[in-house]
Amino acid sequence: MKNNTILVLLLLFAFTTVEAQIAPDKYYVQFTDKNDSPFTISEPEEFLTLRAIKRREKNGVAIAEEDLPVNPDYLNGVKNKGVKLLNASRWLNGVTIETDDPSLLELVESLPYVDSVSILDSRSAYRLKPFEEPFSRGEGFVPNYSEKSSSASDYAYGYGEFQITQINGVPLHLAGYNGEGIMIAVLDGGFTGVQEHPVFDSLWANGQVLGARDFVNGGENVYTESGHGRSVLSTMAANSPGVMVGTAPGADYWLLRSEDVKSENVIEEFNWVSAAEFADSVGADVINSSLSYVDFDIPAWDYTHEKLDGKTAFSTFGAVMAMRKGILVCNSAGNSGSSEFPWNGAPADADSILSVGAVDVSDFRVSFSSTGPTGDGRIKPDVMALGAATIVAYGTDTIGPGYGTSFASPIIAGMSACLIQANQDTDLQAIIASIRQSGSNSSTPDNEMGWGIPDYELANSVMTTVENNLKETARAHVWPNPFSGNSLTVEFTESYAGGYLQIVDLAGNILYQQDIPQGARKQRLGSLYNLSSGMYFLRLVINDEVEVVKIVRQ
Repeated sequence: MKNNTILVLLLLFAFTTVEAQIAPDKYYVQFTDKNDSPFTISEPEEFLTLRAIKRREKNGVAIAEEDLPVNPDYLNGVKNKGVKLLNASRWLNGVTIETDDPSLLELVESLPYVDSVSILDSRSAYRLKPFEEPFSRGEGFVPNYSEKSSSASDYAYGYGEFQITQINGVPLHLAGYNGEGIMIAVLDGGFTGVQEHPVFDSLWANGQVLGARDFVNGGENVYTESGHGRSVLSTMAANSPGVMVGTAPGADYWLLRSEDVKSENVIEEFNWVSAAEFADSVGADVINSSLSYVDFDIPAWDYTHEKLDGKTAFSTFGAVMAMRKGILVCNSAGNSGSSEFPWNGAPADADSILSVGAVDVSDFRVSFSSTGPTGDGRIKPDVMALGAATIVAYGTDTIGPGYGTSFASPIIAGMSACLIQANQDTDLQAIIASIRQSGSNSSTPDNEMGWGIPDYELANSVMTTVENNLKETARAHVWPNPFSGNSLTVEFTESYAGGYLQIVDLAGNILYQQDIPQGARKQRLGSLYNLSSGMYFLRLVINDEVEVVKIVRQ
């Protein structure tokens, strides 16, 4: 196998080196295993923070081999062949490298623990293209910071009020849930102006910027090259009463650069995964990524719609892994809705994250907002928020309207952080289900609006009602839960004289009912394909006694 791979590489080099690259002079090395690692599953505190471990415990996530860092001896072995190490990935079990000498790749490939050096294949053919929205400041829109604009609440949201009231987020804030204690990682292309802009003054004064990492250039200076991340961050973190307040002004933030704004190459997907892994390791609760992988500078690497299937792109793999570790991932749907390629990009095609599309002030989808279905036929986007004339921070002292799903996504990410704060003991799948089912389009989700514009007061009310009144049934065990197929199995703790099972939605509508045969110890509920993704209740009725189990359809 390895000899064949080397032969392929040599043939590629004979004609062109571009097919073996993930960027000019950059490559991906895949390792075979994690054998003889100094890290062990039994001692996760060696590679995960206590916060990250506790987040896993809350969501019932066990520490697994994929969590173990790449074997450092493997990394040193690759480095000793004369190449530069860039970013290692524990989830992928590999490392990106840089060299201008292609002959060194054969030396790397010859190492016994190296499976391959990346060549173009079905999982590495995609490009990150995050900045295609019409990014307009709006002529003449330079507010006077001495003026206090009106607000519907004590928060004095200023010009940012509508984008919060549109998703009914004010009640959460007034109840004391502003994101405090929740950690949000922001993956973007640069954060120029964040250190100077007055809407972030309290962020710095209160120590809410926990740190920064640059997965493009290395180091911690992410305050260069692009202000896109600054504008994205402002929709969540701004806290200038009367001028602009974001959806999560009390949250803590990590600022992570994963996108190289100077080019469009496959390596940004690897950067994305490494950044998500870092967010996981420090204990982030939420990731916002206003990035969309669609096509490359090299057309041969472009996406097809079929590849946007929720399981092909590296970034999609990383997003799903982050969700499996208990992190809520919000990703912009993309801005190609009015083009010949209108579909959600990666990683918004992942089935377990919140893909966020854009609406205008009249609650209508904006034409550029990318649509579904995914390559495998699933509904996307998931939810919608303001993405046309969204108020964002510009430069070092200005705010104004911005356009793109890039700004809709962080609005949802920030308010979702508040919802998580309000429901600390609730698992992530239930949080996501409540957001979807609070949407304006939840009864008829489609590929333009998804589940619609969420109502966060309703979502919180649902969660509060569930947690206050739900008791896990002592009479039955339901599996799998969450489920993604068309059936559930209910196993009874003892045989009963009879009764029935119901599946009920959040509004109390009975969607499914089935009698329990006398003496049955196990029962299968089939033909559930009509249930859309979301949260439901399974009601067990025996001898006029009712017990309820919360179930989640993924």
